[in-house]
Amino acid sequence: MKNPSKAFYLIEQLATPMKNIVILSGAGISAESGIKTFRDSGGLWEGYEVTEVATPEGFRRNPELVLEFYNMRRKQALDAQPNAGHLALVELEKQYHVSIVTQNVDNLHEMAGSSHILHLHGELFKSRSTRRPSLVYEMSGWELKMGDTCELGSQLRPHIVWFGEAVPAMDEAIELVRKADVLIIVGTSMQVYPAAGLIDYAPAGIPVYVVDPNLPAVSGRPNLYLIAEPASTGLAKVTKELLNSSKL
Repeated sequence: MKNPSKAFYLIEQLATPMKNIVILSGAGISAESGIKTFRDSGGLWEGYEVTEVATPEGFRRNPELVLEFYNMRRKQALDAQPNAGHLALVELEKQYHVSIVTQNVDNLHEMAGSSHILHLHGELFKSRSTRRPSLVYEMSGWELKMGDTCELGSQLRPHIVWFGEAVPAMDEAIELVRKADVLIIVGTSMQVYPAAGLIDYAPAGIPVYVVDPNLPAVSGRPNLYLIAEPASTGLAKVTKELLNSSKL
């Protein structure tokens, strides 16, 4: 494991100030706010097969079960608040253009106050038409029921990218990463594709920070710095150093 302080030294040596910081966030940053993750032994998804609640086929077989599953997730998310990790990313906006590409479907980045957020896997508090996917609606509460329809009269479904579905925001995410001066990866196992492949689009030689207590198997890049800490403490350290480095 490399010493993060060496990376901070590299930042100070850049000839031009960094302008674009791209964050790739995963379930780990939300877990600290009390939102259970799929892979937790006691997680929210335990007891449910992925094919039952997170695939188009599962929705066709038993839409009531799928709607109830996501209703439970919304109820849980309503009690969650942003943690120090989310708030640290907001602080970065004081000096840098920060884009957050998140695999999370919760709205904790928005609640914290971040300005530029791209949801790869959809948004929990939105619904969309089963007939025309471009018809997306903000939800005013936590419950989506059978009989709730879009303006075309078709049943609404969660605005979530399920397993087996395309990730519409992927091209935009790739472009953001390609323009990054710094990439920060936080709270993700880097095992879920296509999101895990975003690191391959980062420009060669830029600092890449990985913040997670269970460090994912990421290697093969120069200037890769691993910080084996939760988001709340690890991002606070990275943010402090970035804000004290080259000024815009």
